[in-house]
Amino acid sequence: MAMNMDGNVSRKLDAENPRALVSCGVDDDDDLSQRANWLRAAVLGANDGLVSTASLMLGVGAVKADARAMVISGFAGLLAGACSMAIGEFVSVCSQRDVELAQLHRDDEEKALPSPVQAAAASALAFSVGALVPLLAAGFIRDYRLRIAVVIALATATLAAFGCVGAVLGRAPVARSCARVVLGGWAAMGVTFGLMRLFKATGI
Repeated sequence: MAMNMDGNVSRKLDAENPRALVSCGVDDDDDLSQRANWLRAAVLGANDGLVSTASLMLGVGAVKADARAMVISGFAGLLAGACSMAIGEFVSVCSQRDVELAQLHRDDEEKALPSPVQAAAASALAFSVGALVPLLAAGFIRDYRLRIAVVIALATATLAAFGCVGAVLGRAPVARSCARVVLGGWAAMGVTFGLMRLFKATGI
């Protein structure tokens, strides 16, 4: 009887305040959506770091077989890219925060605002994680051909993993997403390597 009474009371409270249940569900959905967006942004940042750094290193490797030159160029690309991503994200989120603050002043409602510093740090970290993959692959291999092959192979495997994660987060077909990410990475690396080879051959 006590359980029935509790159930009746609970149903009565729910019926009296249905907006509380709707609000709770909306808050949970918003929280999950925000987390998914953060994860998706992190995956995209890591993908950007991987593709740009691997392409830069392969471009340098196309004209110079020295492993040190490839690693230094990759490290420079990591630093430049991470700083660029962080600054761009900081400016973007600051602009978004200004718009939301103006909206809050008009609506007079409390809302969690995005943090520009947190967004910048997360973007730089994600880019750096992706950029470390080709750097670690090339840093310990002396043979030129093997070094190029390992960078491409490891970059391909990592791009496929990024594509899988992105597909899961976006609820998209996994095979199609992986193929798109891998083919895009191959295109970037291939164009960079090929053009630099052409420059070397023509003596530009």
